[in-house]
Amino acid sequence: MKNSFIKKGWLPVIMICSIVFTSCYKKFDPNSYNPPFTINGYTSSDEIGAGHLVGYWSFDGNNTDAVSGTTGTSVGTSFAGGFKGQAYKGALNSYVLSAPSTGIASMQSFTVSEWVNTPAPSTGILDFFTLSNTTHFWGNIEMFFENGSTNASGKLRVHIFQGGNDNTYALDGIPNLFDRWINITVTYDATTSTCTVYVNGTKAGSGPAGGVTGPLSFGDVGNIVFGTTQFNTAPSQTSATTAQSWASWMTGQLDEVRVYNTALEQSAIQALLILQGKGK
Repeated sequence: MKNSFIKKGWLPVIMICSIVFTSCYKKFDPNSYNPPFTINGYTSSDEIGAGHLVGYWSFDGNNTDAVSGTTGTSVGTSFAGGFKGQAYKGALNSYVLSAPSTGIASMQSFTVSEWVNTPAPSTGILDFFTLSNTTHFWGNIEMFFENGSTNASGKLRVHIFQGGNDNTYALDGIPNLFDRWINITVTYDATTSTCTVYVNGTKAGSGPAGGVTGPLSFGDVGNIVFGTTQFNTAPSQTSATTAQSWASWMTGQLDEVRVYNTALEQSAIQALLILQGKGK
């Protein structure tokens, strides 16, 4: 029967159909069928806090704020391998000054997220983010590791200026802050008058920042300072004081600094960290 079938001329027809079918069939590419990676509803870092991002320094070979396009001024800093791409690399007597956008200067609530990799402070406090106040001792926002911090028990301070006064949120006893890449995210929510600190996406502490209540209103806004206090720059960023011996410089690294004019939810903060870790 088989030979009879072939003799009747069906074999060439079958072969032609087979060739046509094969040429029309697209080779299976498994990558084209991979769904996008999603975490808490987000697929990229840029989707998080969309419309609320008012400052972003990747420190990927430059000191430019990607939101405003303003390039900061480096004093003794360099770049090194970062958490993502390159990162700010500090040293003694080094820092970066960057003019804040109007969106930063007018924040009423905020989120500041940054990756830090630095030794524990040994000769003074280590300030890693400041929004200067040109007439006040402390900045409008100032974040630093307090002297005496160790990997067993780290001390974080957040100063917030309001109503002519410096107000402090202090958090002690934080483990494993130094000599490794960690993410520190600080939020202030004007609706609850609450300051919250997240370490690697986990809430480390939350509460009032002194007498700060309701929407923020900054005074005499100056430069953003990365790597030291506002008064340890040369010249000082404030007329209220000059350099202090108990304040030092961050000799470690800083990366992926993002500033939002809203208090992000924890789920968004966690998504941001995971997506940054995946380079998205």
